[in-house]
Amino acid sequence: MSDRHPEPDLDYLKRVLLEMLAIPSPTGFTDTIVRYVAERLDELGIPFELTRRGTIRATLKGRQTSPDRAVSAHLDTIGASVRQLQDNGRLALAPVGCWSSRFAEGSRVSVFTDTGVFRGSVLPLMASGHAFNTAIDQMPISWEHVEVRLDAYCATRADCEALGVSIGDFVAFDPLPEFTESGHISARHLDDKAGVAALLAALKAVVESGSQPLIDCHPLFTITEETGSGAAGALPWDVSEFVGIDIAPVAPGQASSEHAVSVAMQDSSGPYDYHLSRHLLKLANDHDLPVRRDLFRYYFSDAHSAVTAGHDIRTALVAFGCDATHGYERTHIDSLAALSRLLSAYLLSPPVFASDSQPANASLERFSHQLEHDAQMESDTRVPIVDSLVGNKA
Repeated sequence: MSDRHPEPDLDYLKRVLLEMLAIPSPTGFTDTIVRYVAERLDELGIPFELTRRGTIRATLKGRQTSPDRAVSAHLDTIGASVRQLQDNGRLALAPVGCWSSRFAEGSRVSVFTDTGVFRGSVLPLMASGHAFNTAIDQMPISWEHVEVRLDAYCATRADCEALGVSIGDFVAFDPLPEFTESGHISARHLDDKAGVAALLAALKAVVESGSQPLIDCHPLFTITEETGSGAAGALPWDVSEFVGIDIAPVAPGQASSEHAVSVAMQDSSGPYDYHLSRHLLKLANDHDLPVRRDLFRYYFSDAHSAVTAGHDIRTALVAFGCDATHGYERTHIDSLAALSRLLSAYLLSPPVFASDSQPANASLERFSHQLEHDAQMESDTRVPIVDSLVGNKA
């Protein structure tokens, strides 16, 4: 691989992933992890700004300002909040994000009150086989049928109130990370902290190589992806290309792998941009990266929130392969390395179309043509862009 596309520091990737997993960050409770990632950007010398709520908008300066591109990963995770203080002194839950209570049962959790933190366990309403025998096997799987048992004297609702526990308190689920010698990485909340780690490793590789992107690139770190609005207010620049970074389900009927990077062609919001997706696939092929095309039927990403917010952008999604998404997740360092390498190649590549620097076409002359994708990308030189940038097209 050439110096223009340097290798990611995988020890760095694993270290920042492990450190981020130790920081609870269910949607709505993300201030601490925002500070952590902002400090990593400071270390790399990458300037950034924060929105009011904490979305991080960074800038990796290119040789040319427009058209800009953005790459986005999200810092928030699934979790829960206290829905009710029950008469038995236990807590009813409401999920934060979309996930099954099947994966909540048996978990150790932290409950963040206004004055402190309590530890506890999530249990089914019938938790003891010695007391309920086989009736416990007949219980439905739903959030109505689990509760939090606090590790505190708490036998009544009044006890909960005396401890300072309130409705709406955040509940964070222990990540239980394990990095094995086989290269497998198991934990809750790899979605999307593993994607964040891969992006930080790609940024580190680009910065330390001394390579300058051809156009301005904006790493984004959003905080409300799990509830659907992640990138809605995150694009103040002349962004024409938006690549989301997320998790690729490895399961029967899916093409993704724990040993490859996935390019999503479509999700439940519809197809991703034809040209940008194929640009990413070509970069993966050119750099001999293990890559899969896949389609995610029950899935949204930050790209969807950016488009529905009204941005006129090309969108694509790259993802690391992961088994048991939104449960006890597992990926492999192979997939994270491939994702990081693809991101660094993309950051250093020319725009899909130089003509995207102009937000509106007065004629059809510069408008894209899907059936002539490759030829048009090679000849898209009609709009002013530094000649050497076009000549270096990947």
